[in-house]
Amino acid sequence: MTTTDEHVELVAALVRLLETRVLDPLEILLASDELLAPIKDRLRIEAEVWAAQLLGRDQRQAALTAARLIAVLFPGDGPFDPPEQWWRTPLGRAVARGAGHPSATAVSYSTAGAMLGITRQGVHDLVKRGKLDKHPEGGVTTSSIHTRLNRPKENAP
Repeated sequence: MTTTDEHVELVAALVRLLETRVLDPLEILLASDELLAPIKDRLRIEAEVWAAQLLGRDQRQAALTAARLIAVLFPGDGPFDPPEQWWRTPLGRAVARGAGHPSATAVSYSTAGAMLGITRQGVHDLVKRGKLDKHPEGGVTTSSIHTRLNRPKENAP
């Protein structure tokens, strides 16, 4: 269950990213803010919807929304492999919870910690206690991170 504060924080982060990565380049190309005003308004409304989808209970919808946003906001020729600090952003936290890592089956202990919002040592402890799965080739499985992020809070030790 997410809070209103998490939703508001994610919406603000999405709006900032959309302005920086989509609208600002268009404004430069078009040399006009006037044409973009209705698009800005629409993107603010859509950011509310996308935040609700990312934070909602429907994991399939969260994964689809995450994939669309990542494809547009972080285009590239290779798989999306964000730096550790990205996982600590509102969008990174929402993607980790809603979709998991978009391109890796395992991540380092420090990346796992960033995704979970804990220290690397905390990840070691969770692996040792069997709360996260160690990947046979090293690191932690992203599926166990995703499962941990989505466990019912009342059962959380």
